[in-house]
Amino acid sequence: MGMNAIPFKELTPDTFWSAPVFLDESYILLSPETPMTASLINRLAEWEIREVFTEGEQLVLGTEQEAEAEESEDSEAEGRPVTSQTAADKENLDKVSLFYEQFLKYVESVYTRYVTKSDISLKELSDKVKTLCDVILENKRYVLRILGNASATSNYLVNHSVRSTVLAIVLGGHLKLPPHRLIELGVASVLHEIGMVRLPPQLYMADRKLSDQERKSITAHPILGYNILKEKQFPLSICLAALEHHERMSGTGYPRSLTGDKISLYARIIAVSCSYDAVTASRPYKEAREGYAGMVDILKNEGKQYDDVVIKALVYSLSVYPVGSFVLLANSKLGQVIDVNPNNPRYPVVLVLGSKTPDGKETIVQTTETGIRILKPVRREDAEKFLAASAAKD
Repeated sequence: MGMNAIPFKELTPDTFWSAPVFLDESYILLSPETPMTASLINRLAEWEIREVFTEGEQLVLGTEQEAEAEESEDSEAEGRPVTSQTAADKENLDKVSLFYEQFLKYVESVYTRYVTKSDISLKELSDKVKTLCDVILENKRYVLRILGNASATSNYLVNHSVRSTVLAIVLGGHLKLPPHRLIELGVASVLHEIGMVRLPPQLYMADRKLSDQERKSITAHPILGYNILKEKQFPLSICLAALEHHERMSGTGYPRSLTGDKISLYARIIAVSCSYDAVTASRPYKEAREGYAGMVDILKNEGKQYDDVVIKALVYSLSVYPVGSFVLLANSKLGQVIDVNPNNPRYPVVLVLGSKTPDGKETIVQTTETGIRILKPVRREDAEKFLAASAAKD
């Protein structure tokens, strides 16, 4: 193969390679930014794989040799887009953050008003969602950063509905939905879980895993939501989105086991945004997983549950390392993804943490394959420890 053979016994967890790792001439096992994990090594053992192949070298982070090599790489990357975060960026981020908090409170009032007064106003909600669409389309990179950093509210149902709505509108925008359909999609997303309020709160707010019988009870919420919206004379497209958002392309979803294009477009979009949020947001009974882990889960599309077109929209809208994620760069510095690269979702725009430009502003880099690149995702708690340690030094 013209490559180095790496014996199985030399593979160790949490290591990276400077070039792709292959199982054979055509099957790529790992890309350079993906770690060799213990579970992958166990699978290789089960498959009785005795060696893998690569032209690269194993990377061991933190050594003096690597630091010197990466300094050389940095110098080679000179001339590539390197910018600084301006005061205007922070001001825009603060404004969008305030709007997000206000919209969160509005959605909470929508659910509360329905529970207490059985009242939902289609016109009022549509007007609010129209404003949300405008804010997202004009400030997508700020909105996604807020979504990546936002802490959960005490009301899981509201928090999940708002996050799913933002993601659904971002995906709908990428799919070029016309304005009126984008508003409909947003309204459907806000209300896709409205049927839950007809169930006992201890089911959807449980701080534990549900029993089989309780999970079966939860599966009634799409039908309950459909009936609520139909009773309030919402458009059929919005009612169907609530009914079908747990349907799956393979026919394994509920309540009607629909397949493929028989599932409405809004429901297919909400299915992806809802599932991505379910993985990456905190719930009463589980910790949030990192955005990269959530993206990998969706990309696997196990059992072909999700629409491939919608998955592609998710990747290109958030990048493989979703906006808000913390990452380790090849120059051994920590960064946070703040914007996507519309041409290649593998190389997003990153804010280099603890780094300043000569004029004292924060440094922003466009990651590339040949210049500064991402080595691996970093857990939020590890990034926060790094930031706290840096602040203590200052």
